[in-house]
Amino acid sequence: MPSERKAGLIVVFGAGGRAGKAVVRESLRRGHAALCVVRDPAKYPGLEALGDEVAVVAGDLTDAGSVASVLAQVPGEVTALVNAVAPFTATPDSVEGFDPDYYVGLVENLSQAARDRDCRAVEIGLFAMLRTGELRLFQDEVAFPAYLRPFAVARLRGLNAWRDQDSEVDWLVLTPPPRLSPDARPTGRYRLGDDLLDRAATPVLFSYDDLAVAVLDQIDTPTVHRCQAAVYGLAPAS
Repeated sequence: MPSERKAGLIVVFGAGGRAGKAVVRESLRRGHAALCVVRDPAKYPGLEALGDEVAVVAGDLTDAGSVASVLAQVPGEVTALVNAVAPFTATPDSVEGFDPDYYVGLVENLSQAARDRDCRAVEIGLFAMLRTGELRLFQDEVAFPAYLRPFAVARLRGLNAWRDQDSEVDWLVLTPPPRLSPDARPTGRYRLGDDLLDRAATPVLFSYDDLAVAVLDQIDTPTVHRCQAAVYGLAPAS
C-alpha cells in the first residue's frame, strides 16, 4: 500500500485504461496516493512506475466480494473511489447479448463501498447518455450506431441505478464528449455542463488528461453532486 499522505488515497478501478491511468497520474500530481485496481496486475507493469505513492492490486468491480477484499487492504481513510472500468479494450463488432445489468452491478458494488468508507464515488460516463432533448443521444437513430444500442441501454440502467441510491452516497457521473481522444493536446482547461448535450462544444477534441483534471477537481473541491454532468474541452484562444 502507498504510505499515508495528507491529500488522501484515491482508489481507481480500471486503472489500466486510458481514463483510469490519466486519473492516477493527476492524483499523484496533486499529492494523493493512488491504489490501482485491475483484474490482472501482470498486464499493467507500468502502473507502479508512475510514482512511489502507487500500489497495484487485483480486483474486479463486478464482484462485490472482490471489492470488499480490495478495500479491506486499506487501513486508513479513502478520499474517493473512481470507476474507470471499461468492458472492452476496443469497440467490438457486436454487443449482442451484452449483460443489461452489467453497469447496475458496478453501481451497486461501488455505492456500497462508498457508503462503507464514507467517501465520494466518481464514475466516468458515456457521451451517449447525454440528453438531446426528451431523448438521449443513443436513442438518435442517425447519430448513434444501432448495433451498439444494447450496450448503451446497459449504461442507462447503470445511470438510473445511481439515481436510486440513498442520500448517504455522494456520487457523480462525469461524462466526456464524443471526441475524447488520446491524440488531443492537454490544456488543463475544461467546462462543466449538465446532462444536456451541448452540440456546439462537441467538435472540440478533449484529452484524457483534461478529463482527469475535471475528475480530481470534483474530488478535491466538489461542486456537483448526485447527478450526471458533462465535461467539455475548450477551444484554443484565437
